[in-house]
Amino acid sequence: MKTTLPIFQNASDSVSSDPEPALYAAREPIFPKRVQGKFRNLKWYIMAFTLGIYYITPWLRWDRGPSLPDQAVLVDIANRRFFFFMIEIWPHEFYFVAGLLIMAGLGLFLFTSALGRVWCGYACPQTVWTDLFILVERWIEGDRNARLRLYRQKKWDFHKLRLRVSKLVVWVLIGMATGGAWVFYFTDAPALMVDLLNGSAHSIAYTTIVVMTFTTVFFGAFAREQICIYACPWPRIQAAMMDEETLTVGYRYWRGEPRAKRRREVVDSDLGDCIDCMACVNVCPVGIDIRDGQQLECITCALCIDACDDVMAKVGKSRGLIDYLAVGDEEHERAGNPPRSIWRHHFLRPRTVLYTTLWAIVGVMLVVALFMRTDIEMTVAPVRNPTFVTLSDGSIRNTYEVRLRNKHSDNRPFRITVKGDPSLIVELEGSPTGIVDVPADQMKLQRVYVVSTNGAIPAESASTGFRIWVEDVANGDRVYKDTVFNGRSK
Repeated sequence: MKTTLPIFQNASDSVSSDPEPALYAAREPIFPKRVQGKFRNLKWYIMAFTLGIYYITPWLRWDRGPSLPDQAVLVDIANRRFFFFMIEIWPHEFYFVAGLLIMAGLGLFLFTSALGRVWCGYACPQTVWTDLFILVERWIEGDRNARLRLYRQKKWDFHKLRLRVSKLVVWVLIGMATGGAWVFYFTDAPALMVDLLNGSAHSIAYTTIVVMTFTTVFFGAFAREQICIYACPWPRIQAAMMDEETLTVGYRYWRGEPRAKRRREVVDSDLGDCIDCMACVNVCPVGIDIRDGQQLECITCALCIDACDDVMAKVGKSRGLIDYLAVGDEEHERAGNPPRSIWRHHFLRPRTVLYTTLWAIVGVMLVVALFMRTDIEMTVAPVRNPTFVTLSDGSIRNTYEVRLRNKHSDNRPFRITVKGDPSLIVELEGSPTGIVDVPADQMKLQRVYVVSTNGAIPAESASTGFRIWVEDVANGDRVYKDTVFNGRSK
């Protein structure tokens, strides 16, 4: 007899009793196996290059003259300036920094559109420092099997304690070097190093080093892939940058399946090339099986390609069972066609061309703006209280606050003049000659008086425009600002 469930039956009675998956899975330690190949070598080169830039750059010197710091790259927060070799960025020129950030974002979009998460796999700081910590771990404790045995060993004997303490000490030293290098970017590195060693540095420096040491060790030594999976937003938004022609690390399913463990001399046409050796899984830094398809955890580091190519060479099969592939390559190759051109089908596409064009436009604009800026700058702010003053002889005087910025490495005399109606003359507070000295690489506030000698401004209304000129007496460079003279009309 057929039974009908009541309309208002408890929902828990009709649904499966299987527990819902947790939003967060506890981390299981991953012990990647050492692998050799072109992609692993590329990661070594990029790691050495990026870490070298980070640790060495604060110690590079650049002579800017006696009044400026000689550190090549310096974020001078106290004086609100940023130095990058021959370039000096002032606070009002923050658009250069904004432009560089836009270029970085467009570059990330470009590489993701063409090669997936290639940034995550090769140049992301989390990846670089994690590789460094794994290298230390392998150097002290051994390769994957040795580390697994040590992890599974429940008894803490002297051998295990010595290895773990040695590893932790090296990790902490790396973290301290990372935090120390960070603070060196914000002040003179040699002087700060001396202060840090003798205990006279500011407490902010010590606090920053402690925080950076902790975060570096925690992220690179303990959290590792958890940062990429749970903390980083990029895996979840990268899909918007990718399409069916984006190259990502993939498994040629149609070639490798059905997989089976077998010796080289066994020939079976029904079996695929994959021998299920698990080499691709054992070398993966995030512990996934790329044969299950593209996954959120995959950082496209391509180490599984090196591992699989090595195995294929040993069993006498062609390389490329795991390779950089696009969705569009699958149907093309399954039909027996040769691989498609990477440049034509994957790189030279409307999306990548658009990103490249936008990236180049922003870069050209920044270069043009950099070369067009002058070494002297000025701003003019009329004093509004009062708007004008009538002098005893009937003349009308306006007051302006002129900020003069000298970007040269030496003191410069600036001459201030006005251009407009002939009746307007300029007077400088504290300078009867009309010339004001501005210290090297500083800004000076100068009060300027503009007087209409005929007692009224030469206009039909109560204001008229004119121009304030500033000339560098040393080399003749000139800049100007347009402003308004206020008074009573005729």
